[in-house]
Amino acid sequence: MTANKSIDFFDAQFRRELKDAAVKLNPFESVAIPYLRGDVLDFGCGLGNLAIAAAQAGCKVTALDASPAAIEHVRLRAAAEGAGVSASVADLRDYAISGDYDSIVCIGLLMFFDCATAFKVLSQLQSHVRPGGVAVINVLVEGTTYMDMFEPSSHCLFAPSEMLDRFKGWRIEHSEFSDFDAPQATLKRFSTIVAHKPAV
Repeated sequence: MTANKSIDFFDAQFRRELKDAAVKLNPFESVAIPYLRGDVLDFGCGLGNLAIAAAQAGCKVTALDASPAAIEHVRLRAAAEGAGVSASVADLRDYAISGDYDSIVCIGLLMFFDCATAFKVLSQLQSHVRPGGVAVINVLVEGTTYMDMFEPSSHCLFAPSEMLDRFKGWRIEHSEFSDFDAPQATLKRFSTIVAHKPAV
């Protein structure tokens, strides 16, 4: 058992979803897929549905997640389906990205870090997108009231304008807010952005 509430929460959720064969793309992954090409980094891949779909579309995918259950599933599924996915367990709070990518996806992860860490990781992700490449980022924003999955002292609800502010100078392909009902009459409010890095 890890000492992180968020990792434990999702590791348990992934194990439950595996029993239900949850292999369908979520709405944010469905938005991302048409924009992905070349070398793809799926940073916080979960059960790897997007990673597998991107590989099946011809991308070479590196998939990272802190959940051992998720990564075990990704590896087994990629092997079974002949998908070009390299999957590894990693602590993404301080993971050093070693190469550059044509596409970097980070869906539903950064809000689980304190804000200083979230902004530092986002900056690192941006810096490893190749010129002309794409970043797809999805976070929870202020107005979210569902807090059960968070460490009390280690989470970050982004300001509604944060993504657009942090991608100034990039070409914005897609930007949207999405609200989803959560348990006990609470709310998850997401911001999703797809942005191309300026070509040199």
